[in-house]
Amino acid sequence: MPDHFIIQLIGLENKNIQLVDQSIEANTCHIHIQLKRKKHACPQCKTRTDRIKDYRIHMFQHLKTAEKPIIIHYRKRRYICPCGKSFDEKNQGIVQPYQRFSVSWHQAALLHSITSPSFTYTAKAFGTSTSKVIRLFDARTTPFIIPPSQLPKIIAIDEFKGDTDKGKFQLIIADPITRRPIDILENRSMKTIQQYLRERGQQVEMVTMDLSQAFKSAVQKALGKPVIIADSFHFSRYIYWALSKVRIRVQEQFHPYDRKRCKRIRGLLYKRKRALTPAEKIRIQHYLDLHPDLQTAYDIKEAYQAWFDTNKRK
Repeated sequence: MPDHFIIQLIGLENKNIQLVDQSIEANTCHIHIQLKRKKHACPQCKTRTDRIKDYRIHMFQHLKTAEKPIIIHYRKRRYICPCGKSFDEKNQGIVQPYQRFSVSWHQAALLHSITSPSFTYTAKAFGTSTSKVIRLFDARTTPFIIPPSQLPKIIAIDEFKGDTDKGKFQLIIADPITRRPIDILENRSMKTIQQYLRERGQQVEMVTMDLSQAFKSAVQKALGKPVIIADSFHFSRYIYWALSKVRIRVQEQFHPYDRKRCKRIRGLLYKRKRALTPAEKIRIQHYLDLHPDLQTAYDIKEAYQAWFDTNKRK
C-alpha cells in the first residue's frame, strides 16, 4: 500500500509527512512518521538553519480508523542554531507540544462533546477519561462565557455535585422568579461566594437558600442583611426526617410482623392524607394506633402540609 495513501487514510493531510513504519499490535494501529527535513527560523535570532541536533519520539493518540485506535510515533527533529539555541521543528498542526492527543483528535472530541448527551459518552467514544473531555470543553468555551455584571433583587442559591478541577461541589445562582440559572460558581467555598456577591450583588435584597449555616454566613458577610428565605424543599425535608426518626424509634416496640410491615409504609406516611386511597388510610391508621408518638408526629406533618399548601396558593 502506498505510503501517502496510509497517511491520507488516518486523516493526516500534511504533504511533508513521511511514513517510517506501521504495525498492528493488540488491535491497535501504530504509525511511525517523521517530517521532511527543511530549514527553520531560530526563535531567538531568526537565523534559518537545518542543522540537526537530535531526534525525540513523541507518542500521541489519533482518531480511530475502522474502530481501531491509532497511536502515532512521531520522530521529532530538534534543530540547533549557530547562536546555540535548540528548538523543535514545526509540525504544522499535527500535535501540540507535550500533548498526548493530536490536534485533529482535540477538534473532533470538542465537536462531539457539544452535541453528545454527556461528557462520559464522548469519553467512551474517544477512548479517554471524562475529566479530559471536561477540561477540553472548558478550555474552549470559557472565553465565551460572560458573567452577569449585576444580580437581580431576588436570587436563589444551591449546591450541586459536579466534578471539576476546582472541587467536587459547585454552586448555582438562579432567578426564582423566571426560574432560570444566572451563573455557576466553580466551588462552594465561603471565599468564592463572598467575592462573587460583593462584586455583583449590590442590588440583591432577598436570597433563597437551604438551611446551611455556611451559606447564610457568607451571604450576610457579603451583602449585609438581606432577607434570607429558607427553601421550601429543604425546610419540608426536616419535617419528613423528624417523622421518619419517630417511626424508626417506635417500631422497635412493635411485633416483628408489624415492625417489618411498618418499614414498607414509610412512603405512605409522607403522602398527604387526602391523596391516600381508602385501603391506604386503613393501613396507615393501623400503625398510628400502635403508638401515640407516631400519631402525634403524623398529625404535625399533616398540619404542616396543610399550612404549606394554603400559603403556596396565596
